Amino acid sequence: MSPMSLLLLLMVLINSLASCNAQLSPTFYSQTCSNATTTIRTIIRRAISAERRMAASLIRLHFHDCFVQGCDASVLLDDAPGIDSEKNSQANANSARGFNVIEDAKRSVESFCPGIVSCADILAQAAMDSSAMVGGPSWTVKYGRRDSTTASRTLANTNLPGAFSTLPTLISSFAAQGLNQREMVVLSGAHTLGQARCLLFRARIYNATNIDAGFASTRRRQCPVTGGNANLAPLDLVTPNSFDNNYFKNLIQLKGLLPSDQVLFNGGSADSVVTAFSNSPSTFASEFAAAMIKMGDISPLTGQNGIIRRVCNAIN
Repeated sequence: MSPMSLLLLLMVLINSLASCNAQLSPTFYSQTCSNATTTIRTIIRRAISAERRMAASLIRLHFHDCFVQGCDASVLLDDAPGIDSEKNSQANANSARGFNVIEDAKRSVESFCPGIVSCADILAQAAMDSSAMVGGPSWTVKYGRRDSTTASRTLANTNLPGAFSTLPTLISSFAAQGLNQREMVVLSGAHTLGQARCLLFRARIYNATNIDAGFASTRRRQCPVTGGNANLAPLDLVTPNSFDNNYFKNLIQLKGLLPSDQVLFNGGSADSVVTAFSNSPSTFASEFAAAMIKMGDISPLTGQNGIIRRVCNAIN
């Protein structure tokens, strides 16, 4: 074989190896840190047992990570020279939570596998474990993400949909991440868990016309016309701490809490999808799991890209 042929063969092998390194895998840590997943799961379950609401917060944290720079744990970084923390963005300030749980999981894994398991992978597993812990679906988590050395508050303010987003805005926000309308609706079903601040639903319960009158009246008790901005109400009034399809049933009854919830069932293109999920808990569960796997594949840092942070809120 000529030197040129050998060189070409070597280049092919290198490219092939790089391609393999870029693939996420359920067995990524099987040889390097085989106890990682069980250790992370123990921490997540303990946190949710102490506070049921934490399940919603951890699922949301993974979502807010992946929509900004991809699934790279950028959402966990604090302000530092050269880093404008995404924690202070419009969608995260006074809202995103669960950072301490991820740090606890990271600290535990670091104690026996230092420098091996990324914060981005911990976020991905935490979302799945949270769902399973409160009666929702589980799925096969793929690992191999690495952590970013940057964050972007600007992208967080741009990419993360808000409580007042219209249906076209939601569709375009998810499409920008490679997720279609049906996947957008099923992922919105995570609002079967969690709570929202009065500040975000006050306009709806006092001014909206597409709202059940009794539901609006009930929510006004916790959310006065003025004041009480931080007062909380469950996104799903029926089973706020269990993962089920009541969120979609609520929308059909005009009992969506946030404006961005009710736009999913308001005479538009998403109505039929909401109806489908309201009629079939199993369809919702299976499609939610599939969409979470797809979301976890958004632009991960792999191979030699990124780093493995020693702590999740700062660069090593």
